Amino acid sequence: MENLSRRKILSLGVALGLVGAANSGQAWAASGPVAGAAAGTDPRWIWDDAADPLMVSMLDNGHVPAINTAWASWVNNDDPLPSGLPTEFAAYLRQVNRLPSWADPAKLARAADFNRRRDTYLFMLYGLGSGIMSTVIPREAKSVYWSAGGADMQDRAAKTFTFGYDLSQLGAFEPTGQFVVTANKTRVVHAAVRHLLPQSPHWRAVADETVPISAADILVTFHSLGTYVYRKLLDWKIPFPAADQEAFLHSWQVAINLLGVPYEHIPQTWAAAEKQSAQVLTPILTPSTEGIALAEDLLGLTAQIDLGVTRGFLNEFVRYVLSDEVGDWLGLKRDYASAALVRTAWPAFILFREGLSPVMPATFYLFDQFVRALGMLFLNKGSSGTTTPITIPTGNRAG
Repeated sequence: MENLSRRKILSLGVALGLVGAANSGQAWAASGPVAGAAAGTDPRWIWDDAADPLMVSMLDNGHVPAINTAWASWVNNDDPLPSGLPTEFAAYLRQVNRLPSWADPAKLARAADFNRRRDTYLFMLYGLGSGIMSTVIPREAKSVYWSAGGADMQDRAAKTFTFGYDLSQLGAFEPTGQFVVTANKTRVVHAAVRHLLPQSPHWRAVADETVPISAADILVTFHSLGTYVYRKLLDWKIPFPAADQEAFLHSWQVAINLLGVPYEHIPQTWAAAEKQSAQVLTPILTPSTEGIALAEDLLGLTAQIDLGVTRGFLNEFVRYVLSDEVGDWLGLKRDYASAALVRTAWPAFILFREGLSPVMPATFYLFDQFVRALGMLFLNKGSSGTTTPITIPTGNRAG
């Protein structure tokens, strides 16, 4: 599932910057371990001092095609850097391709085991929850639509899903895992988009910002993924011990730090994350022309897997995990028979999977096979179950 978020899954009512202006700085400052970030360090005005100027140089000097060719074989965390990279670019990767000093290996290992045990729910929530939520996050939807990836949503979805998929794998942060490399590739892609997208007259015509993908935008995406999934697992009453909750949060803390978000702005507890999410994500959710088009593309892709599951079922599952309001914004046609199925069969499916009910619902195999097919659909267009190539763009979506 790709460079996935706000892959999430999913990422989401007035545009950012127009809601809660009086309190937005306070919301960001209260989010991390430092009570009240220093003046001038509001994450809305933080981008990436390390990667951004590097990628301006790489793009302006025509190095990106060679980088994309060279790093195709760079997949596992312990893979040596490939030959053929520009010297400056290789030096940057050697500097950042490591875990932060505060990363806790025991928590990361527990998070990986938790993700393995809960992969069914994670696939559905990241794919049909966070993924569609991202289309009603105005800044994210407009940036995705007008970037090069917006023109090929199956490829874009595969790259986004890879981010979440690699994060969820056993050993994701270990030498034989892939997430550290995936995160660093994603960080470079973000830096490239920051340089390219402001050159698009189409994006400038609809954007309420001059440079996309700030640290604040990445944190909003985190809330549409990690914080959203955390709350849904609790709401669904899936066993979620405190140690698993802490480990799950820690894996996301490391993940967004690898994307360049400063440590002091990363929520340190789920209570802090939910408070911040309520201030900076929930109020901004609203439809846009670009987001509606992206949602239709994504749900059209998902419908390819079929397995007897209709588009009406997909529409109703999105409504179930996000709300009827979001479904109405996106123009998702109602299918009341599917709505009744989802609202009765999915809770029964969870109870049986968790050993809380001895009765296997008749729809058990339908849900189980659908979840796994959903995963394979986005992994390199279904042709690979192990990795999806991440490439740096050299332009934007054409008008």
